[in-house]
Amino acid sequence: MGETMEPLLSMGRAKVLVDGIFTEPRIAHPEGLAIDSDGKIWCGTETGDLIRVDPDNPEPELMGSTDGFSLGLAFDAADNCFVCDLKHAAIFRREMSTGRTEKFASSGILVPNYPVVDEARGWLYVSDSHGLEQAGPGIYRYALATGEGGLWYDKPMVFANGMALAPDGGGLYVVESFAQRVSYVPIRPDGSPGEASVVVEDVQRVPDGLAFAHDGTMYISCYEPSRIYRFGADKKLELLIDDPQATTLAHPTNIALLGNRMFTANLGRWHITEIAL
Repeated sequence: MGETMEPLLSMGRAKVLVDGIFTEPRIAHPEGLAIDSDGKIWCGTETGDLIRVDPDNPEPELMGSTDGFSLGLAFDAADNCFVCDLKHAAIFRREMSTGRTEKFASSGILVPNYPVVDEARGWLYVSDSHGLEQAGPGIYRYALATGEGGLWYDKPMVFANGMALAPDGGGLYVVESFAQRVSYVPIRPDGSPGEASVVVEDVQRVPDGLAFAHDGTMYISCYEPSRIYRFGADKKLELLIDDPQATTLAHPTNIALLGNRMFTANLGRWHITEIAL
């Protein structure tokens, strides 16, 4: 299905916001990307660096490092930045008030991929991609106040990847990359997970990241091929934009929205992309 879709936007709507191949700091194969309360874009790199970029004056600024391999990023209400780190199999937190980047949680998780802050309940949810060869659990949960926690959703998922809290806060949307789908896990009133259900199927071919617009539209970025999908209220999966050359969009992993501007990390290259929606 996905291979025959016509994209809604041309590649003329996308541009390289900042090319970090020779900058200092370098934007070395960014995977995670998030936007803070001031509208600044943050990304993580293959060397664990945390880099901040003003979208209107895009000069990269080094904000900290895990000295590992940064994956997904998320902010809490105080602009503390949570970073999943592949090398350390842990979640780090950069404290905004002090600028320190320290290990926050690691209990039991194998491949921490993407964090979601649930401020209302006081939890940080983190997807565990588990491994390339077989499905496994699932989603971990850690207290925002202490970093204590462990496995929350213990059913197998097929490479759990990007996540997003539902716009109404009622559950988590989770990309299962190698099943080519997005699933939904309800959060029950007592905080326990409900049964997962498939929301979007046949996302060609390796979906990776998720983001919601204010109107509830879901955007799904794909590591391969280099494209982004849109899934709206009509429950129809549409191809938003596609880069057959994988240059401006170069294996876009995580995405974030700022008004009518979308920003993508590009694990295949050294830049952040901006898309005019």
